[in-house]
Amino acid sequence: MDNTPDHPPVHPLSDRRMAALATLLCDDDPAVSLVAKTEILTHGLAAKEWLDRCRLSQDPTLRKRSIAIIRDLGELEADREFFKFCLRKGEDLDLEMGCWLLSRTRYPEVNIVGYKALMDEFSERLREALKGASKPEEVLGRINGLLFGELGFLGDDKDYYGARNSYLTRVIDRRRGNPISLCVLVLLMSRRLQLPIVGIGLPGHFLCRMQTATGDIYMDAFHQGRLLHKADCVKYLRQAGYEFHDAFLMPASPRRILLRMCSNLHQIYLRRGDDQRAGRVKSYIVALSR
Repeated sequence: MDNTPDHPPVHPLSDRRMAALATLLCDDDPAVSLVAKTEILTHGLAAKEWLDRCRLSQDPTLRKRSIAIIRDLGELEADREFFKFCLRKGEDLDLEMGCWLLSRTRYPEVNIVGYKALMDEFSERLREALKGASKPEEVLGRINGLLFGELGFLGDDKDYYGARNSYLTRVIDRRRGNPISLCVLVLLMSRRLQLPIVGIGLPGHFLCRMQTATGDIYMDAFHQGRLLHKADCVKYLRQAGYEFHDAFLMPASPRRILLRMCSNLHQIYLRRGDDQRAGRVKSYIVALSR
């Protein structure tokens, strides 16, 4: 039985009420303008057509605040879409689509088709670069040459805990990212080219691993694609204060990768004191943890 309380119906905005809300929205008192904003948001996308007209107003305050509310509505819609994606998809979910939808929760204007096309272009460039490469070290070396050389991606050690490093679209725009987002770029290109590369979620770090007949090779994407072996991973773990367990080197499923990206964001927003965004991201974590 559904015990969720019913919400009162939201009535359409009359012309008179819209005019009143426009006046309240422009009020110098933040408390008054917040009341107007809150009411407008209750109407959801139904209010967007009116807000679009307000964007063309000669009143600069109305224009600015209308644009801000349109963005908030976009985030709320993207929030619902991503939350449903998290609930409905299984362990082997579409990681790429999950990353694009997560980016939309913060940047609702994101053009997913455009970013997918860009990833296709990166992958085709990698396909050309891999011609003649047979040994695993050669393959990984050419991935590094493209991603960290030609395309100019870097680990963002100056703003390591910046939220934008967890949104893949911003990582692509800025050519900067954290360990997991840079590894995700490698994984998305590898999937297109059917390369045997997986993500490895170490405590406190994230790597890629290429599986070979003679042994596995690890790539540290945050440090310009530095190549590692199992002994290097064991050494890192022990230096970080962890006892080594083989489970640490097991491939992370797409769902677990997306969950970890959201967990990183949750900690970032908590550290900033942004309780609203932290709360939204926590709901994604709950959905992905089911």
